Amino acid sequence: MSIARQRSPLLLALTALVSVFMLAPLGLSVLAGLVNNYSLGLSSGLTLRWLQEVLDSYGGTVVWSLALGLLCVLGNLLIGVPCAYALARSKSRSARLFEELLTLPVAVPGLATALALILAYGQMRGFRQSFAFILVGHMVFTLPFMVRTVGAAFARDELRALEEAASSLGAGFAQRFLGILVPVVLPAIVAGSLMVFTLSVGEFNLTWMLHTPLTRTLPVGLADSYASMRIEIGSAYTLVFLLVILPVLWGLQAIGNLIERHHGI
Repeated sequence: MSIARQRSPLLLALTALVSVFMLAPLGLSVLAGLVNNYSLGLSSGLTLRWLQEVLDSYGGTVVWSLALGLLCVLGNLLIGVPCAYALARSKSRSARLFEELLTLPVAVPGLATALALILAYGQMRGFRQSFAFILVGHMVFTLPFMVRTVGAAFARDELRALEEAASSLGAGFAQRFLGILVPVVLPAIVAGSLMVFTLSVGEFNLTWMLHTPLTRTLPVGLADSYASMRIEIGSAYTLVFLLVILPVLWGLQAIGNLIERHHGI
């Protein structure tokens, strides 16, 4: 028997153990949102009462979180993809310095980034009290992930050669960028978009500082529901979070898989 076959059962057992360790608490939390009384467990009976209370009290956070996540992806596509190309093609020290500065919002705590935004734009009252203020914060936080992911794809040697060949044949910048480079790096763009959407929807620390009572998102609503001191409501909110987010993530992943197959990856 080969060493690989001997290790296979051990690897499967380890994978199963890690999966149970990670998923069991989540399953327990979901179950807590579907029982009448968590302290009594299943013997108290199943109910959708807590889900209904969550939707009545925090239903608006679902729509706004999805909208913010999608707008964040759109903003990253419009800003991050050209920025990634510029950094990948530049060899100057200033470009490398800018790339390092771009990652600062990831390196420092989200609360510090939020405080900086409040100090800079807090006097703009209409902007401060709108979801656009949270969107700017999410853009600042997620932009490095898009730039790094797509920039690595743009930096491949074969793409440089392809661009040079297209340029020698008379193709303009717009033709080379939109007609040749972007389609080739599309899998990286989809991967970056998936990461940006996930981070935006799940971001709490930064959003908690930037939000107002009228601009709550899913994570902030989840924290509020936990503060209600009713564990069933908090657990039901977790279930709502999963029901909303997982289908979107699966859909984006399916799109990414289709694009990868189309590119023969």
